[in-house]
Amino acid sequence: MPTIQQLQDFAQQVRRDIVRMVHHVQSGHPGGSLSSNEFLTVLFQEVMDYKLPFTMEGKGEDMFFLSNGHITPAYYSVLAHSGFFPVDELASFRILGSRLQGHPSSHDGLPGIRVASGSLGQGLSVALGTAQAKKIDGDDHLVYSLQGDGELQEGQNWEAIMYAASKKIDNIIATVDYNKAQIDGYTDDVVSLGDLKAKFLAFGWDVVEVLRGNDIASVLKGLKEAKTRTGNGKPVCVLLHTEMGHGVDFMMGTYKWHGKPPTDAQLEQALAQNPETLGDFTY
Repeated sequence: MPTIQQLQDFAQQVRRDIVRMVHHVQSGHPGGSLSSNEFLTVLFQEVMDYKLPFTMEGKGEDMFFLSNGHITPAYYSVLAHSGFFPVDELASFRILGSRLQGHPSSHDGLPGIRVASGSLGQGLSVALGTAQAKKIDGDDHLVYSLQGDGELQEGQNWEAIMYAASKKIDNIIATVDYNKAQIDGYTDDVVSLGDLKAKFLAFGWDVVEVLRGNDIASVLKGLKEAKTRTGNGKPVCVLLHTEMGHGVDFMMGTYKWHGKPPTDAQLEQALAQNPETLGDFTY
């Protein structure tokens, strides 16, 4: 079991990887990658029960589906440092012919990727179908998913949310990266989501709210609490209050870094704020 400090060191290395990957190809999405970093770190390093080497079927293990597929810089880094594929492969991010495309693709067999995603609003439906399949198979493991808050403006999510409660799919933990920002602005200005907790409760879900979604200890506590709520006839939502661009001061709290790469000088500034811990991959 990793310590809180070890998890913090892991997340710090992921931050370095995120800004280095996006800078190198001058393309990608640092803001949401940074806001979801601590969640992915805790999920893969401590909470989720999975097996290596990776298999597509996922029988007898927990499974994860990334719905907001543009945050691959964080996802790929966490997968690599968790042993799914070599860390040095991160150097191929968004390069033509690479397995590490801008959005996850199952086409090239990258370990950890079970479904192409990033066409927003669809990931929860896939996760729910998988959770139902586990029930049919008598597999008592859990299914996890991550959604962006902006993608909850897509109607398919609310069909899925209604369906999950109706069918009592209680082996899923769906997390919302609630950073309150999206590509075109702040969610309240684009299409306000209102009271998300009240909405999920009204749709028949159980909700665990984590107010410090970029604090490792708080995320760990919240996900462990969510696990205790499964199996009780209701799907579980973790509402994770995060900060866009967390951990890089000039990116924090603004939607403007949703899909913007740093300059050379900005990269050095970001790296200075996040010294190397686990070891950088090489170009």
